[in-house]
Amino acid sequence: MTPLVLIPGMMCDARLWGDLPARLARRMVIHAPCTEGETMAELAGLILAGAPPRFALAGLSMGGIVAMEILRQAPERVERLALLDTNPFAESETIRQRRQPQIDRALSGDLRHVMRDEMKPHYLAPGPRNAAVLDLCLEMALGLGPKIFARQSRALRDRPDQTETLSRFAGPALVLMGRHDRLCPLPRHEAMHGLMPQSRLVIIEDAGHLPTLESPEPTFDALQTWLEA
Repeated sequence: MTPLVLIPGMMCDARLWGDLPARLARRMVIHAPCTEGETMAELAGLILAGAPPRFALAGLSMGGIVAMEILRQAPERVERLALLDTNPFAESETIRQRRQPQIDRALSGDLRHVMRDEMKPHYLAPGPRNAAVLDLCLEMALGLGPKIFARQSRALRDRPDQTETLSRFAGPALVLMGRHDRLCPLPRHEAMHGLMPQSRLVIIEDAGHLPTLESPEPTFDALQTWLEA
């Protein structure tokens, strides 16, 4: 059975995937954090160095962006690809301008407020789980710390466009998003689906940017269907 490599989003750890690994108990699941490299190329290279020769690959948000770079570097090793709430394009100039002030604040000791006030409020759909999900997100971010925030922010800021990478992939593919995702809205997912016409586009109705935590059951069902396709 093909191993599964899971790549979490920015300032998240394996808890982002909830009980998905337990649901896939018969399959080897490898958590691949994005904590060491300074660029997308370095992050992807480090994951590839520790990954099996061939694997299924799933990434959410920044994890999806790293997954696309893995696909660019080693397409022959990726059997199937799942991209969740992510973006195939290079950083927009508007977001680029925000990165350095956020990095400076985080490194000066204000990471909690950067995450709480500027980033996490835009992540979720309205719903009763918001407070618990946001608390977990803040706990994951503070556990990783400001130096990793700075590395990840720079890697996102300087990332390349990956549309050509996706257009060359012919394996089983899933493009999934939460309906209320404001960071990576529907047109970006429709673009990825168009670049991979063999892919399945799934929209999770009661979720925003983090469907694995906001609406795990339909999200995990979609991932299991993708793995078994």
